[in-house]
Amino acid sequence: MVEGGVAKADKTEFTECWRTTWKTPYIMKLALSAGIGGLLFGYDTGVISGALLYIKEDFEEVDKKTWLQETIVSMAVAGAIFGAGIGGWMNDRFGRRVSILVADVLFFVGSIVMAVAMAQWMIILGRIFVGFGVGMASMTAPLYISEASPARIRGALVSTNGLLITGGQFLAYLINLAFTHAPGTWRWMLGVAGLPALVQFILMLTLPESPRWLYRQNKVEEAKAILEKLYPADEVLEEINALRISVEAEKADEHAIGDSLMQKLKGAFGNVVVRRGLYAGVTVQVAQQFSGINTVMYYSPMIVQFAGFASNKTAMALSLVTSGLNALGSVVSMFFVDRYGRRKMMLISMMGIITCLLALTVVFWQAAIRSPQLNMLESTQFGANGTCPSFKSAADAPSWNCMSCLKAECDFCANAVNEYAPGACLVVTKDMKNACQGKHRTWFKDGCPSKTGFLAVILLGLYIISFSPGMGTVPWVVNSEIYPLKYRGLCGGLAAVSNWVSNLIVSESFLTLTKALGSAGTFLLFTGFSVTGITCIYVFVPETKGLSFEEVEKLLETGFKPKAFTKKKSKE
Repeated sequence: MVEGGVAKADKTEFTECWRTTWKTPYIMKLALSAGIGGLLFGYDTGVISGALLYIKEDFEEVDKKTWLQETIVSMAVAGAIFGAGIGGWMNDRFGRRVSILVADVLFFVGSIVMAVAMAQWMIILGRIFVGFGVGMASMTAPLYISEASPARIRGALVSTNGLLITGGQFLAYLINLAFTHAPGTWRWMLGVAGLPALVQFILMLTLPESPRWLYRQNKVEEAKAILEKLYPADEVLEEINALRISVEAEKADEHAIGDSLMQKLKGAFGNVVVRRGLYAGVTVQVAQQFSGINTVMYYSPMIVQFAGFASNKTAMALSLVTSGLNALGSVVSMFFVDRYGRRKMMLISMMGIITCLLALTVVFWQAAIRSPQLNMLESTQFGANGTCPSFKSAADAPSWNCMSCLKAECDFCANAVNEYAPGACLVVTKDMKNACQGKHRTWFKDGCPSKTGFLAVILLGLYIISFSPGMGTVPWVVNSEIYPLKYRGLCGGLAAVSNWVSNLIVSESFLTLTKALGSAGTFLLFTGFSVTGITCIYVFVPETKGLSFEEVEKLLETGFKPKAFTKKKSKE
């Protein structure tokens, strides 16, 4: 949290965080209380993946319309864009604590609306309210934690927010499994999120505002009182002096550029330090989303079904494994983000992501070309009206396979003896599904039986292991520490908005892309995006490990160049 002079530990790593918080548990209380926003963020983004399977069963229109499924998923993301944008303004105007309290109210209201929804538009409305809360929490929680943390353990503490995000996603899958057979299924899944929002609201009422923000508002004594709870007595005076120098310099700058939103935007983009910080901050946020992570988190049960696992319960159980690996990866990040550095962890993470996405492309391509063939006799034994019309009228019907059937918007009823043998291509109705399952067959609607489907699940797990410790948590760490104080709320909001806009594009288009390009083509597209992402991270993102905010600012002022470019003339 320092602007300047407190000495940093020789070894900045998770063990230092553990020692510091053991001596001063108040630091961890602040971090964990604010981090419940991350838990809610993770839960509300993860729970929809399982809930959607049952929403489709209750609302036939949702089942038939891909765009409606994408809208239910992505409206939380659309709300988050607005929430992140207004959250940046609220952070600067009213403080970090107030912003978290408002986010809790939005989480609670959205959860209740979804739990009692009588129509799909009510689910969408609830998702928008939850999205407002997610957007505000996504940028406010790590900012609050960062500003209540010594520089030597800042990365590890901000990573606790990432751990709680992934923990929330893991909890969402557990809740999904727990309510699989309960009356109301998806209503319980979506409504449970109101409880942690209420808990955090109560906790935040007992906690102080960020000391940095208080000092900025000339509430010096309040800021000093909080710092005395966070730092050893011999470091408090040095902290106060560092804040004083920083705030005085910032106020002098603001007198010149003004304090309105437009003036701040103009000042931000006209300031080389802020502009370079935004290059880095926005780059890592966009790269995070276009690596495809939220297609996995929002649609993982469906992706598992693409791989050939037809059962809803099986798909959610396997998705639980990937979500657990995501949470485990966040723990790894806490151990290593301050030891090995932000930049190195992101680059290694992206290399693993690219490898896994490319392997998934191959697996899904093989599954598509080797899917079971169709048989006209099999397809007509459920009645002439039950056979897929496109299959019946196709001139090349003998060459059709299961994947051809699904592309024609029909479903595949597996062979009674062997699901890999030729099966039936049937129209999509509840009667046909019941007739198929009544003969002890398996009904496939999102994917085809595949002998290599288990490889897709393994690769999804490896993808998560690659993503979570690096690209999962580090972008939020970078954005909590790379901007000068007077622009931190504004720039954090801009970076968070870039994250959520990218998220919206990915989540709103994923099912449409899989229909148009197939699963293999879609994962190949994300491979290309990830190659672009790792290139941009290498070029634009400096290392900020263990640096005070002042040192980060000086680094950006000098200008960052990768080692490969150090002999070239610096250009701005």
